[in-house]
Amino acid sequence: YYEGGIKEFVSYLNKSKTPIHPKVIYVSGKDEENEIEIEIALQYTEDYNINIHSFVNNVTTPGGGTHEEGVRNALTRVLNSYGKSNNLLRKDESFSGDDVREGLTAIICCRHPDPQFEGQTKDKLGSMEVRKIASQVLSEGLDRHLKENPSVGKIIIEKAALASRARLAAKKAREATRRK
Repeated sequence: YYEGGIKEFVSYLNKSKTPIHPKVIYVSGKDEENEIEIEIALQYTEDYNINIHSFVNNVTTPGGGTHEEGVRNALTRVLNSYGKSNNLLRKDESFSGDDVREGLTAIICCRHPDPQFEGQTKDKLGSMEVRKIASQVLSEGLDRHLKENPSVGKIIIEKAALASRARLAAKKAREATRRK
């Protein structure tokens, strides 16, 4: 339990790290038809590790699942779109999912009236409708946040661009070594 909810949880997870933007980004939404609620809190740090925790009805889902997939897809799509529309990316440049998640700490909470899990251990959400809802909630909320806070958007895009360039440089170095 955290007084400030999942935003405070993200701050707690990042207390030994250096955030690259001061405030935790928080978005939430509800699909009235299916009665599914999604809450997402995220913050980037100078770290290189990805720290994503997901929950369904307050139970942790270590295997992730459709709610996490929706968030990952939306994050990549929104940051690529934002970077290109604000001329923060080169024409030929686009981010991979790993590029935009480097240094990310995120909490994804889903409240679902009848969740379907995969596997015997039930550690991965399998409800297919959640992927679209989670993706839509993050897309709309993050896009709005980046437009309202362009300095935060620029910092996040720069971090992802640095990760992308490092990935491409490592790939070229591997290929050069293999050719020799």
